[in-house]
Amino acid sequence: MQIEFYKYQGTGNDFVMIDNRRDTFPKENIELIAHLCDRRFGIGGDGLILLENDADTDFKMVYYNSDGNQSTMCGNGGRCLVAFAKKLHVIENNCTFNAIDGLHHATITEDGIVSLQMIDVANIKMDLNYTFLNTGSPHHVELVDDLEHFNVKENGAAIRYGGLYGKEGSNINFVKQVDDSTFSLRTYERGVEDETLACGTGATAVAIAMNATGLTQATAIDVNVEGGKLAVSFDKNDDQYTNVFLIGPAKFVFKGSITI
Repeated sequence: MQIEFYKYQGTGNDFVMIDNRRDTFPKENIELIAHLCDRRFGIGGDGLILLENDADTDFKMVYYNSDGNQSTMCGNGGRCLVAFAKKLHVIENNCTFNAIDGLHHATITEDGIVSLQMIDVANIKMDLNYTFLNTGSPHHVELVDDLEHFNVKENGAAIRYGGLYGKEGSNINFVKQVDDSTFSLRTYERGVEDETLACGTGATAVAIAMNATGLTQATAIDVNVEGGKLAVSFDKNDDQYTNVFLIGPAKFVFKGSITI
């Protein structure tokens, strides 16, 4: 069987993208999905995303981590899927789509900047040493002093597999404040089980967490990730965060086919 695929990346977060509107992809084959994401034996990617038909919106997003398992929302993946949908002429510059965490709205400019509306956030756990919240995926947010030399994989895995978040675990974000409205971020992603160059739901979580803990009063926040720059904006009403948008580039890398 030949599978046609596209590769996209959003600030270094890279994805195998497949047009599955004819429903021909073997979605339950975990080993196949993991193989396609493998950087040595497959195509390579932080995840695999299917674009599917949806009765109520422009399209549906089905996201798999690189371990082959279907997972929670991926912000950068969602932005890349919007760019993919535009390339396929499914949409023009505006769209709505359904994902595992519900309905999303998005816009894309001619130069590939995607603004993706994320879910509203209300339940934020603030501990002495960390903040935990769900922005479509669960995120642990922790400030560190020397972010540049911090061992993200080792420390991230220790928290992810520790007793704090149980069997399902959490994504782990390590943060340093740059100025009042700018933060630098490095993320350990569950399902990838390593540091990634960017994490969209993580950047969203960091921006909201930094506002909720009082480290910034800004409602438009720049987030420096290893693969580039993202922006997050939101409205704050008491403890509710609404109109949350993740903004950044989504780039087509290459197209190919693979025999399975």
